[in-house]
Amino acid sequence: MELLNKFVLSMALLRFISGSLEILAGLSMLKLNDLNKALVVNSLLALVGPTVLILTTSIGLFGISDKISFSKFFWIFSV
Repeated sequence: MELLNKFVLSMALLRFISGSLEILAGLSMLKLNDLNKALVVNSLLALVGPTVLILTTSIGLFGISDKISFSKFFWIFSV
């Protein structure tokens, strides 16, 4: 039986946490029932999404760092 790759597991856990935050934020908006407060919650989510994207991508790239050249890493991060 093959164990899960630690990089894949880390990426998946970050996405599960991010998704859970999204669900909790939606429930919070419903409970607050106030447009201004819902916009604040939504704004906080706008910070979480890109952060999770950068973290999961970084973990994935770190996981394949032994398989790609430095110039490809430079190209990926320069885009």
